Amino acid sequence: MPAYFNGAVPSFGTNACDLLIVGLAPGLHGANRTGRPFTGDYAGDLLYATLAAVGRLSGTYDARPDDGITLNRAMISNAVRCVPPQNKPEPSEIRSCNGYLTARLAALPGLKAIVVLGTIAHNATLTALGQKKSAFKFAHGAVHKLDQVTLYDSYHCSRYNTNTGVLTPRMFLDVFERVERDLKG
Repeated sequence: MPAYFNGAVPSFGTNACDLLIVGLAPGLHGANRTGRPFTGDYAGDLLYATLAAVGRLSGTYDARPDDGITLNRAMISNAVRCVPPQNKPEPSEIRSCNGYLTARLAALPGLKAIVVLGTIAHNATLTALGQKKSAFKFAHGAVHKLDQVTLYDSYHCSRYNTNTGVLTPRMFLDVFERVERDLKG
């Protein structure tokens, strides 16, 4: 697909952040096409609308990497940096990309909260933070206080999860509103 980005999708946002959102991997026709996490697919529509609702987005999201939006004290990254086959990363891909996630976390000195989107992002983030996965079970809405940061679990904002009712826009917003309350705390 020549018009596609087709590469390792970099994180989006500012290193001067207190919030990091960690997704699964670039979507085939979303970030893999546009080169910006969660841009150009339904998951991005919901994520960026939610970030706008809690004051973390400036500008108007238009599903294009040149839409001019900026994130306010926030960054978006992924557990896996390249689009995986059938949108399901292999364990080897998750392991291979974990060094990038570890480096990303280390480069964010003001980080206080991480929202993980789904079990794979949850587990990859715990590994990158040097935590035991067995000590922190994934559950939508769960909050895990770690040494330096607090981890917030959410189901992934994919169309599959919203179409089946596993995740509603309200449930998703609730997670981010909880983060904002806790950060103001």
